[in-house]
Amino acid sequence: MNTAEVIEEVTAFGIQIRLEGDDLLLTAEAKPPASLMALLSNHKADILTLLQSGSGSLDHALLRLECACPDYVDEGGWQRCISDARRFLRSWGSQAEALGWTAKDLFGLHKPPPDPHPSYSRLSRYDQTGLIWLLQGRTVVALTKTIAAIESHGGPPIKYRKHDKPALGDSLEDFI
Repeated sequence: MNTAEVIEEVTAFGIQIRLEGDDLLLTAEAKPPASLMALLSNHKADILTLLQSGSGSLDHALLRLECACPDYVDEGGWQRCISDARRFLRSWGSQAEALGWTAKDLFGLHKPPPDPHPSYSRLSRYDQTGLIWLLQGRTVVALTKTIAAIESHGGPPIKYRKHDKPALGDSLEDFI
């Protein structure tokens, strides 16, 4: 079993894996079975290496995301993002990498402020949110170096711009 399969099996059980210094911190609602803990123990070095690496392929970025729900993102949105990411990478992963799309372009999130308001969500900043978080079950129908076209239900595709995204207060007409 490779690292990706181990992470998928562990997270399917409901365990989240975070990096804490040079060790793994596991969070689960129920006590994991001994067989799952043995599997984690056998692949601990590979999982640590994966989580400590800041670079790598888009597939590795997805594996890092699968390990734990990012702070200030609801679990439903995180699970939907993982599902969308798997579908996107199967269809577009090679082309996205060839066109220069990075992990940040696809999975990026706003950096939380030091003391966020209780209602704060990292998905609230469109201008700093990666493409995959915005799919919400929709599929990408075309991809260029700078734009992804996302299917819309009953209308023309939605354009996601990798750069020059409108921020709060900008007029959308300037970007259309």
